[in-house]
Amino acid sequence: MKIVMTGGGTGGHFYPHIAVAEAIEDICKERVLVEPELFYVGPKPFDAEALLEHDIIYKPSPAGKMRRYPSLLNVFGVFSTAIGIIRSTAQLFGLYPDVVFSTGGYGAFPTLYAARLLRIPIIVYDADATPGRVSLWSSKFARWIALAHPDAAAKFPAGVRDRIARVGHPIRREIQSATREGGYEFLKLDPSAPTIFIMGGSQGAQAINNAVLDALPTLLKEFNVVHQVGTANLGEVSSIASVTLRDSRYAERYKIFGLLNTLAMRMAAGISKLIVARAGSGTIFEIASWGIPSILVPIPEDVSHDQTKNAFSYARGGAAVVVEQRNFTPHVLVAEVERIAGDDEVRAKMSAAAKVYARPDAARKIATALLDEALSHEPV
Repeated sequence: MKIVMTGGGTGGHFYPHIAVAEAIEDICKERVLVEPELFYVGPKPFDAEALLEHDIIYKPSPAGKMRRYPSLLNVFGVFSTAIGIIRSTAQLFGLYPDVVFSTGGYGAFPTLYAARLLRIPIIVYDADATPGRVSLWSSKFARWIALAHPDAAAKFPAGVRDRIARVGHPIRREIQSATREGGYEFLKLDPSAPTIFIMGGSQGAQAINNAVLDALPTLLKEFNVVHQVGTANLGEVSSIASVTLRDSRYAERYKIFGLLNTLAMRMAAGISKLIVARAGSGTIFEIASWGIPSILVPIPEDVSHDQTKNAFSYARGGAAVVVEQRNFTPHVLVAEVERIAGDDEVRAKMSAAAKVYARPDAARKIATALLDEALSHEPV
């Protein structure tokens, strides 16, 4: 058996492949199956080490990003995509996998186009409340379409909706569960104070960082604050925070990180009463899997059309509060943190709603579909 994985270059498109690969390993052990050969075909992977850890063979194939606004870069994107289609077609012809699994994004287009030419079955997964263009296009010839958000199904063509299933978001085993023991000691925090986790992405979020820095003197009187600021922002934010907290008796309650490693993230989540974060689909489902109330600050729609819809889709069930970036002031941040963190009943309801939304078996459902499709091609 051979399974090819493909998707865009961001972590949101990449890490579901790792979660599904883990689930494939588990199912093969349970069903006493020979594990399939796994391949990743696309642009440079977001995390090459993760591919190596799961014996996923990387086959490079370029892809050009097509921007939604006029740009000369789109011309170069067309050439990159054309080269990618030629290379992907040659690679898939040589491998001839049993099934191709796509998580969408521009990086998936050449491989999906090649799979269609070669009549190789595909299974599509889309993580956002508003599906991407590649997912919408490939759904027309996909065997099965898996979705994370309940609002996404209505955006697909009517003719494919009988092949759609809402499964949730595949999350890697290593971060699926928060670690509730030893977090205060590990992060050197004040055990007498509740903890707020400001969960910026790998690139950070300047608007969130600025509001948190201004609110720090007030927040630290009552809370520990674990702040992931983004690797590029660590020096600048650290300098500002050190000045802001120079004379504060609560300075030790503030812990700043560029990017938390897996253990530190699980520790921070495990002791947190509330998380403040952007609204990428992967981030939302990680928070949901931990069952922690959250304040979501989506990237504005003129920059990212996905996050606002993701945030409101999640908040509709009661698991989160959405604050649009233009309204995310230090005053609003402090008021919302105090309101949610200080009310056990509110937090309990939000936590329960998060757990309902999480759907922790998403990776297993997709892995089962991939294996069933691959096994259907095996000789009896």
